[in-house]
Order: sequence, then C-alpha cells, then structure tokens
Amino acid sequence: MKNVPLSWVRPVAILAALTLAASCSLPKVGPSKRQIFAGSVQKEGDAFIVSVNDRVTRATAVVPALGFSDGFVTAGQLTSDTIRPGDVLGLTIWENVDDGLLANEATNATALEEVQVDSAGYIFVPYAGRLRASGNTPEQLREVITAKLEDQTPDPQVQVRRVAGDGSTVSLTGAVGGQGVYPIERPTRTLSTMLARAGGVAIEPEIAQVTVIRGEQQGKIWFQDLFNHPELDIALRGGDRILVESDSRSFTALGATSAQARVPFESQDLSALEAIAQVGGLISTSSDPTGVFIFRNEPAAIANQVLGRDDLIGAQRMVYVLNLTQPNGLFIARDFVVRDEDTLYVTEAPYAQWTKTISLLASPLTPLASVDTLFGG
Repeated sequence: MKNVPLSWVRPVAILAALTLAASCSLPKVGPSKRQIFAGSVQKEGDAFIVSVNDRVTRATAVVPALGFSDGFVTAGQLTSDTIRPGDVLGLTIWENVDDGLLANEATNATALEEVQVDSAGYIFVPYAGRLRASGNTPEQLREVITAKLEDQTPDPQVQVRRVAGDGSTVSLTGAVGGQGVYPIERPTRTLSTMLARAGGVAIEPEIAQVTVIRGEQQGKIWFQDLFNHPELDIALRGGDRILVESDSRSFTALGATSAQARVPFESQDLSALEAIAQVGGLISTSSDPTGVFIFRNEPAAIANQVLGRDDLIGAQRMVYVLNLTQPNGLFIARDFVVRDEDTLYVTEAPYAQWTKTISLLASPLTPLASVDTLFGG
C-alpha cells in the first residue's frame, strides 16, 4: 500500500469535514427559507406564502374594534339633583284648609321626615299612592305629588328635599390608582372624571383598556381614546362596573432574534418593525434580513383580498415574507400590522451555517482535528 503524501492530509481532512457537515444536520434555530417555501400551496403544502408589499399591508391592516354602543353614547349626564334608589327624602305638605287630609288639628302642614326611595325607585305618599321618584329631580317629584293630591285637597303646597343618601355609585377595579366604590357626584359624572377620581390608570396608557359593564350591556375602549374622541367619554349610571386592564394581545418571536418568547403588545397598532425591535432586533452575525416571516391564521375575507381570490372558505394559513434589504423594505415592515397570536420568525443567514462548520473544524473535540496524527503527521 502506498503511503499518503503528508501534503494531501490537511486538504483531505478539510474536505471530509465539509462533506460531513453537508451530509448531517448542523444545529440551527428552525427551518430555513427553502424549507418554509417548500410548504407553500404552490408546492402542495398547506400555507399561502405571500411577499409583503404596499397592497398587502393595506389589506391586512386590521386592528381590534373597540367602542361603546349607542345606548352608552347617547345616555345623558345625571344631574346632582337626580333622585336615585336608596336616597332618603324629606317631604312637607301644606294644605289650604283647617281640616286637611294629612295635617293634624291646629296646623295645616304635614312633615314626612324620612321617606326612603326603594330599590325599584318608588316612594309611598299617603293619599297620593306609590310614586316613581328615581330619575326625577326634587322639583319634578314635587309636581308629581302636587298633581296627585290636588284632586283631594284644595291647592296643596309640596316641598321635596334630599335628606341623605347617594344611591348612584360605580365600582372601579383593575389597574387603577384606587380600587373601590365611588359615588356619582357633580365632578364625576363621566367616565374620564371618575377614572381621575380613582387615581387614574396604574399601567402604561398606551396599552390600557377600559371596560364598562351596565346591566347586560358591555363596552370597551382604549384609555387614550377617551381624550382623542370626546364622544366616548360616556355619562355614568348607578351600578356601572368599570374595569381597567392591560392589552392582552401578544405575539411569539422565534428564530434568529435576540429573544425567543411570547411578547405582549406595547402599543395599540404594533408594526412588524416595532415587533422586531421589542425582541431586541436582528442578530448581525446570524439573522437573515431577507427572511423575516409572519405566520398567521387569516380570516377568509382578508385571505381572499390578499390573494385576489373569492373562493376561499374558513381561516387560511398565511405566511407573510418581509425582505428588509429591499429599497422600501423598512417602510413596508413599518406599515405591516402585527396581530394577536402572530408568530414572528427570522431565519438564519446562509453564512451562519458556514460559521458553524468552521467552528466545528476548529474545535479540539472534532474527531477530524486529529487526522494528521492518525496519518503519522
């Protein structure tokens, strides 16, 4: 057997190492661009792969629709004199006769010192019957009682005043400065003023959501919309429950990014560029800026619009591709809206695998590193 020239040993060892690296799977963070594209519908896969452009960003720019129904928006403010269930009223009735319906002998005035408005909003007045007090001002209730009594006693004079009680309260819970039950008073008759009364929101305003529950109705808005859209600063009603909580939306970041995690939204409208920044940006030594993917289950209506079709039914698996190296790539990434439960995946750059191969060759643990020794070098 002929001896192998020593000058051949090192090239043969390197070639063997490269062959080994090509034949086996080096560690990597996930599928490559080629593997992702292999799963496209065009290649008999089950996902539509779409390169993002300005048209796609417009078609997919959907954000959660929050707001109040007309029942909330059109409700008028309660006045400070409005009578509510639980209030205690004082009534005085004067009769223009010596022997009246209610007055004792030698007096023509009758005082009903404590008349409580029941839970249904009614009070009982002798000879006038059961009357609705809740929702009326003392003046309006006075006119109602007078009308009921004037057919039974001539020219009755009635006085109505609130003695005690403030039946209209709201409860505030969640991320507010002070949780508790607060009365609806003149300075706190609207949602924004009541939140201020409770110490404001205790989380970042950009991600704060405010829910108002009124009976069987419920409405939710962004906290900042209270100030950007004054018509959403609704009037409160007794029994309203107000909940302040942070935005629950999130996306998952995987691949060649500085962090792999489930990441909460930090703003109402989160762009792909902002999402990348939230996880620390791309890794200069391993990330491929031409292979930034957004995985999403897209509703059929949007999927049809993106793909220029009208035959898709049900949610569709969509993979949106962003190429940050294109002339307008950063602008498109800035305009592409990330949605709840999206997956952001960044592929490794091709040279990252070569770097791993070189590291494999240079490692003292590599069996091929001792090839010279094996050949007697």
